[in-house]
Amino acid sequence: MTTKEEYAIILDYLQYGYPMERTNSPIAQAIGVSTFILLELIPRRGCTLTSKEKVYIGPDKRDKIYFIKGRLPREKLTESAKTALQEFIEIAVSEKEKDYIDFFNKSQPINTRLHQLELLPGFGKKHTQEVLEAREQKEFSSFEDIKERVKSIPDPRKAVEKRIMEELLSRQRFNLFTK
Repeated sequence: MTTKEEYAIILDYLQYGYPMERTNSPIAQAIGVSTFILLELIPRRGCTLTSKEKVYIGPDKRDKIYFIKGRLPREKLTESAKTALQEFIEIAVSEKEKDYIDFFNKSQPINTRLHQLELLPGFGKKHTQEVLEAREQKEFSSFEDIKERVKSIPDPRKAVEKRIMEELLSRQRFNLFTK
């Protein structure tokens, strides 16, 4: 079952549409709050949206969004949207820290040669092995706990944030955190 997004965060609002396209109707670049899906939204006539604004995009009557145009192609993301996206991800990772700690506690090998942890930026075989050994003794409780118990690894919070950005901005063979 796929979960439908109920809310999205506006990353950028282009009042006159995309500069190089013929239409000049407003469009918003947004990210789904729960699935981290990049979307193009068409606002209702007369509605102005602001960056970082949370808007309802669920099945019921929407007050500010006329319709969801579709997925936002990565290459169309504006620089403002990329900046807002980075801030959104930092907040989302902090708010859902427990979910990401669960990933460190429960991650599995993808195949005989690759472990999910190795997909995190800066994590190689050695770091992955150290994390696996540390979690065997006791599950991790926070990003701080991981940093304290596995000294040599890169900042786990930053690694998760970077991985989410990579998954959103460029094609990945395996996605850990995004659809």
